[in-house]
Amino acid sequence: MKKVQKGHVTLKWYIVDAADKEALPIAGEELHALLDKPVLKGIPLLVLGNKSDLPEKLSVDQLIDALNLKDVTDRETSCYGISAKEETNLDAVLQWLIAKKSK
Repeated sequence: MKKVQKGHVTLKWYIVDAADKEALPIAGEELHALLDKPVLKGIPLLVLGNKSDLPEKLSVDQLIDALNLKDVTDRETSCYGISAKEETNLDAVLQWLIAKKSK
C-alpha cells in the first residue's frame, strides 16, 4: 500500500495483479489487515487492478468481490482496472487523485 500526503490530504492506494486470481485472496486479507490499523481510519482508499490488458484479468466488479471491498464501509473506496503497460485508465486514476487533493 502506498501513502501520498500533501498538506492535509492523505490518500492510500493498493495495487493488485488483476490477472493473478490465485494471489487475490491473500491480497484481500493483507488489505483488510492494513485497513484495520487505527492510523488509517477514514483515509480514502484507491484499489488498482493492474494488467487489465490481459485476457485472463478480472473485471472491476470481480475485483471488488474478490477483495471484499463492499465490506469497507468506514472510508471512501474506489477501484479501477488499469494497465501500466498500455497506460489504460491512468487518466481516470489521476482525476480521482486530483479530486481528493482538492477536498
